Amino acid sequence: MATSAVAAGKIQLAAARGEEIPIGWIVDSDGRQTTDPRQFRKGGALLPLGGTEGYKGSGLAAMVEVLCGLLTGLGFGVEPTGRHNDGCFMAVFNVAAFRPLKDFKKEVAEFARYLKATPPSEGSSGVFYPGEVEYIREQQRKISGIEVEDATWDRLRTLAGEYELATELDLA
Repeated sequence: MATSAVAAGKIQLAAARGEEIPIGWIVDSDGRQTTDPRQFRKGGALLPLGGTEGYKGSGLAAMVEVLCGLLTGLGFGVEPTGRHNDGCFMAVFNVAAFRPLKDFKKEVAEFARYLKATPPSEGSSGVFYPGEVEYIREQQRKISGIEVEDATWDRLRTLAGEYELATELDLA
């Protein structure tokens, strides 16, 4: 999950498609909000979760950067020095050390039902638990495929040619 207003990948996709982005997603290198996604890679920054109350999102983001970037040694933020900046932190819990596993599973299922029963806000398509939107999108893409904008497709075809994979991938 992104700890910013939106995942950086959505910014990059909008830039590749030549589309504007909503105000509140990024600021340019001078700290001004912008709808131009290209400004992100020109020294701009993602805005934190929470809109005008973003200090809560920025606190969460700082914690995630420390655990995923600094603890792993793989960098943080927009890292121009060449470090990967793609670290991952995982925590594994032995639930049974805290309480009976069957009770925990039962309550997690009850919590999920509670979340799903919550009336959605006006204009919302529903209340989703973590990972549910991605699961729904995966199921839809299995049926209808994944839309790839022309600029990305052209780049993939070029790379396939450069690596002599175009014929093998049926992109010749």
